[in-house]
Amino acid sequence: MHELLVNLFPFVMKKPEQLLKSIVETLQMTAWSGAFMFVLGLALGVTLTVTREGGILENRPVYHVLDKVINLFRSIPFVILIALLMNLTKLIMGTRIGVRGVIVPLIVGSTPFFARQVDAALAGVDKGLVEAAQSMGVGPLGIIFRVYLKEGTAAIARGTTITLINLVGLTAMSGYVGAGGLGDYAITYGYNYNRMDIVWAAVIVTVLIVSVVQGIGTLIARKATH
Repeated sequence: MHELLVNLFPFVMKKPEQLLKSIVETLQMTAWSGAFMFVLGLALGVTLTVTREGGILENRPVYHVLDKVINLFRSIPFVILIALLMNLTKLIMGTRIGVRGVIVPLIVGSTPFFARQVDAALAGVDKGLVEAAQSMGVGPLGIIFRVYLKEGTAAIARGTTITLINLVGLTAMSGYVGAGGLGDYAITYGYNYNRMDIVWAAVIVTVLIVSVVQGIGTLIARKATH
């Protein structure tokens, strides 16, 4: 097996620790930013749902401002977003480079996308259930947790899966701030030196990570489907 790997991936096997390090960095970036993205995106998505016209907490100014801000950040390319947020990243994280140096841009880049996924998921919740809860005297918080989030779990799980897969793609661009990861590994050690086995190794590992995320998300969505 070792000989086969050496034949297929000669440059990778010369320094396998570089591949391992890049995998760890990609997982760290995805996990940290994904956790914050989930909490913030869920809150924003719920806020969009309840404050829109006809919502249980209808508030047109809040909805329109939030809607425009989300659209604004969704339209900014991630590479440009990294540059725009350098000073804020330095202030919050204490550095502009490494894994810590890209967490803030990853959160800001992925949260608006996930907020839209949550908003779309909650829009699919049966309005009759909301009206029934209101008729029984259930308050706004009760409706959010016991109706919207409970009934929208499967759709939110699917949205989370899509966003995490997108997030893995964004980490590939993180090499621009020296954050490392599989994207930086493929370009710096592979493409720049025409070592295509390194590029293919990075692609294969990335596909495996995405497949695992997709599998877990599909399983959760399936179990949450009534």
